[in-house]
Amino acid sequence: MIKFQVGDYVKRTSYGGDIVFVIDKIDFRQGLAILKGVNYRLLADSPLTDLVKDDFYSMTRATGAISFEPYKSLLRSIFHERLSNDTRVQKTTNVYRLTPVPGKVLHIDGEEHYLKQSLELYHQLNVPVVGVSIHEIEQASKIQELLEKYMPDILVITGHDGLLRKYSSKDNIANYRSSIYYRDAVRKARKYEPDKDSLVIIAGACQSYFEILMEAGANFASSPNRKMIHCFDPVLIAERIAYTSFNEIVDLKNILSNTMSGLDGYGGLQTKGKLRYSFPDIY
Repeated sequence: MIKFQVGDYVKRTSYGGDIVFVIDKIDFRQGLAILKGVNYRLLADSPLTDLVKDDFYSMTRATGAISFEPYKSLLRSIFHERLSNDTRVQKTTNVYRLTPVPGKVLHIDGEEHYLKQSLELYHQLNVPVVGVSIHEIEQASKIQELLEKYMPDILVITGHDGLLRKYSSKDNIANYRSSIYYRDAVRKARKYEPDKDSLVIIAGACQSYFEILMEAGANFASSPNRKMIHCFDPVLIAERIAYTSFNEIVDLKNILSNTMSGLDGYGGLQTKGKLRYSFPDIY
């Protein structure tokens, strides 16, 4: 039998090795491992006998660098759209030069590894952001303090989630690993700011209980079809809101289909953007 240890990168043979995980905990007595998705916001358990090591990924991660090479075309299209919008706005005013001021994001993440990757992408996209790593269980208790401190336009509440068993009832919140914590955090945030256009909330992770999160007050949430959510998906939604004008409603189909998980992964409400222009430059 292969010897495993915490921190090993592995795949599950019974799922065809579709997702790379890192081992978070091991119960050798029961022969079980708790796994965290590397690129997908999934928390799962697995028999050790079902795991194989992913040596290639281990070697790749050893460099410590986050590569955005696979997302170059996506980044190009985002910046091209922004340039077109800026040009259009500039033509409608007699002011010499307007400066875009995007909305500010507070990104609360239950996984420090995901947070680090997300912050790198926010910076690549020139989105102003404050990132805080807080375990899902503690997020609701700290939401108000963080909202008062940072006064964001957009709030992201995410981390890990997943249905506890493959064939669990999707209508019972007890069958989800973290959805109840996200629900409570969204409720606290919405109690602090009831207006969905004043504070835009993006909530959830892999297979999260979409309907409960929307009912709690989220503008956007995962996952209508209980699909896997890429770690960058909340960032891509936040970017679209941050760079859509405050007097426009974001294009729902456009914003959701441009995530890695697509329309099956996220759903949401019509929501106004957060972008304003200044003259002169206020920064």
